[in-house]
Amino acid sequence: MAAEPLFADTAQGVAKSTVPAGTITARQAGDRRPAFLDTLWRGAPEAPRVATLPRFAASASDDVETEDEDSEMSRRKLALRDALGASQPVIGRENFAGRHDALSQLITAIEQQRVHVVIYGERGIGKTSLAHVFSETAREARYLVLYGSCGTEARFDAMFRAFAAKIPRLYHKSVLPNSPEAERGDHFDVMLEEHFGPRELAELFADVTGTRVIIVLDEYDRVIDPSFRRDVAELIKNLSDRAARVQLVLTGVAQNLDELIGYAPSIRRNIVGLPMRPLTAAEVRDVLAIGEVASDIHYSDESVNMINTMAGGSPYLVRLLGHRAGMAALDQRRSVVDDSHGRAAVERVLTDWNASLPRRVQASLSRDEARAQWPLLIAAARAGSSADGYFGIDDVFTEMGGSVPHSVIERDLRQFAGSHDLLEMSANPGEPLFRFRYPGVSALLLMSAAMAKLTT
Repeated sequence: MAAEPLFADTAQGVAKSTVPAGTITARQAGDRRPAFLDTLWRGAPEAPRVATLPRFAASASDDVETEDEDSEMSRRKLALRDALGASQPVIGRENFAGRHDALSQLITAIEQQRVHVVIYGERGIGKTSLAHVFSETAREARYLVLYGSCGTEARFDAMFRAFAAKIPRLYHKSVLPNSPEAERGDHFDVMLEEHFGPRELAELFADVTGTRVIIVLDEYDRVIDPSFRRDVAELIKNLSDRAARVQLVLTGVAQNLDELIGYAPSIRRNIVGLPMRPLTAAEVRDVLAIGEVASDIHYSDESVNMINTMAGGSPYLVRLLGHRAGMAALDQRRSVVDDSHGRAAVERVLTDWNASLPRRVQASLSRDEARAQWPLLIAAARAGSSADGYFGIDDVFTEMGGSVPHSVIERDLRQFAGSHDLLEMSANPGEPLFRFRYPGVSALLLMSAAMAKLTT
């Protein structure tokens, strides 16, 4: 790819289009569209042809069998992948960093306060990783930890019967160690009726003895059925009223506690909300340090600052960009990751995100109208951080600093709403609600905003 400026002259792009009166241009708002995006939409140059086909660097068991210089480099790359790979959540404490305070708060809530916990925050903020590392820590303390990931069709009886099937009947206060029930290896599910609700389940769980049980409901925001959430709230209340040795940990995308549990004042004293905040600069450095130790590389201060700016406090993006930047350095057989590798990582991520979008969406983003309204689209992406992605005019008004009238924002948002455009509009009584048709658009816009910060 030919070298070019990080940002195009936005004023040139605006001058080519007819901008409606009242539109806030990119220059006025300070958020500009990176020139690299325009390069993507024009079409990337063809890659040079090579004589040999690519091959795997290691076997399926992650072994590199030879002992030459190339093999050592392959080992370092695999180690970097294991340390900073972002495609899966962190499940082991050896690769966990930046969330020590959150882990400590979670342990305290479970062990000292004996409450149920709701972990909430934006996507990619580290909720699932925290839940996995907490589970490992709790199991070491001999808690019985049961993990379940919620889906859109989750049913209370099916999910909790599966949990009960993992609790040995030996832990029921009515069962003696040498009883037939214990020797058969029965579990709590055999003690449930065919049809049961939260009250019956709480009565059964109240008889747990000899251990403590933690049930993790991950991705709780995905549940659609309102009766499921009502039953979980009722279960929490009944477990707390009976001082049962069973506690729930819920995780989900939300901006506040009410988005996940609804208005349930009867259980507020029984739960603790644990909001997941963006990583600080020091915590970003801690995350990247794991990759440094694993693969014998060093992230320069410039590269760390770039990754910190681009990630916006997201652990997922810190790991993704850190991994890509480290790989760029290792591909050049260099042990210091500098800002050029950071830029290469950002461009690679943007390329991948762009490729995942339908062609008509890419065409919509490349239009002069989108260039002129880039600040509005970025503000909309920031506003759409709720679990369902919807945002209102007032949300965008706030993100734009209150500098644009509501009527102008609504007019311009409607410009991008339609069956073949970027936004879809909900038929909401009163104020209309909008959201991006494809979540990848929002991610690309937010990364674009982060890129703009590098020149300010």
